[in-house]
Amino acid sequence: MARSNFSVEVTRVRQLTERVREYLLSTVDGTPLPEYGPGAHVAVHTASPQRGLIVRHYSLIGGDADSDDPRHTVRIAVQRESATRGSAHIHRTFEPGVRLEIGPPNNNFALDRTAAPVLLLAGGIGITPILSMARSLARRHRPFSVIYAGRSRPEMAYHDELARIAGESVRFHYSDEAGVIDLVEVMRAQPGDTVAYVCGPAPMVRATHDAGRTLGWADARVRSELFGAAQAGEAHAFDVKLLQSGRTIHVSEDASILDALNAAGVPVLWDCRRGECGLCPLRVVSSDGALQHHDRYLSDDERAAGDTLCICVSRTRGRELILEA
Repeated sequence: MARSNFSVEVTRVRQLTERVREYLLSTVDGTPLPEYGPGAHVAVHTASPQRGLIVRHYSLIGGDADSDDPRHTVRIAVQRESATRGSAHIHRTFEPGVRLEIGPPNNNFALDRTAAPVLLLAGGIGITPILSMARSLARRHRPFSVIYAGRSRPEMAYHDELARIAGESVRFHYSDEAGVIDLVEVMRAQPGDTVAYVCGPAPMVRATHDAGRTLGWADARVRSELFGAAQAGEAHAFDVKLLQSGRTIHVSEDASILDALNAAGVPVLWDCRRGECGLCPLRVVSSDGALQHHDRYLSDDERAAGDTLCICVSRTRGRELILEA
């Protein structure tokens, strides 16, 4: 479904750690942005002369330790990865006065405001949605605990902000001193009705789900967020030909097929952008390379057949993909 983007301007940049910067993005004309809750994110649209369209999804922090951001402003934090990736482009080019577009807030990681108690687990830059959840729970005096794991204290963005918000409810885990966190033991110590929210590197998210299963937790008690799962290191650019319309759309290595089609004004259905909802799959007519399925919606048989692709997360290893659209 088509959703209008918002024109925004970078209004503040703050260095949080050596690799992480915080950006305040405000609508150019002061238009209020849609309301959102903890766990929401936005798609940030920018472009590089070398790489073309870049679309990255960043959690909304919502404010500082004391107050919410105004309705026309969102706050994101970007961790710089490889010097050739989209995050490096953002670090190089985003400064006060730069204009860009963002999508409306979207939330596939919503905090259940009635659940109690809550365990929040953050790994590295995964602190961004967890911080917003901690703020919400602390304000409403809901029982929660939070564990923030990182390599070392200087590398952990929002370390001191989280300490202020959560007080005695927070535990910091520094892997350079304590090694890998034992998630089974962490979760074993929780009350029997605890709901866990985890955001962090893929191995940590998987380990949290595995720990829950090991302890007999119902799947619904472990909720997770993971961006960039489909953007593996080997992702490259390719062209998508649309059979019905006759159009050819270029998909850069820093954008999904869905991102590229949306940017080109092609009407397509979508909702979750996680490969889960089943709205975005399109029929594959042909591909000159193997398909890369990163969804959690298609069955193994459907993936093996190779005639359907979830365009929000999946790609091709080839240079040309023809879709029936």
